[in-house]
Amino acid sequence: MPWHAKMLAALILGYALSPIDLIPDFIPVLGYLDDLLLLPLGMVLVIRLIPPELMAECRNRADQAAHLPTSRTAVGVIVALWLLAIGITVYWLSKVL
Repeated sequence: MPWHAKMLAALILGYALSPIDLIPDFIPVLGYLDDLLLLPLGMVLVIRLIPPELMAECRNRADQAAHLPTSRTAVGVIVALWLLAIGITVYWLSKVL
């Protein structure tokens, strides 16, 4: 991938995760408008900077990965761990508060 596409993607990600905005969010409508415009436009620009051959290869690999077998046991374990973590948090909060 070209370095300028990587750099732009990193800048967009940094802007999306940054607490500092171009226009602060507390300003009605305009505060969120910059996020609604800059982030999608930046993503479109990054996609256009990626060479078509590379994009086709990545899409091909993604299609192949989508057909890999999944494990219902692994899904069950992960869901159980999340439920356990939520239960422990609720129990801890009920004791603290």
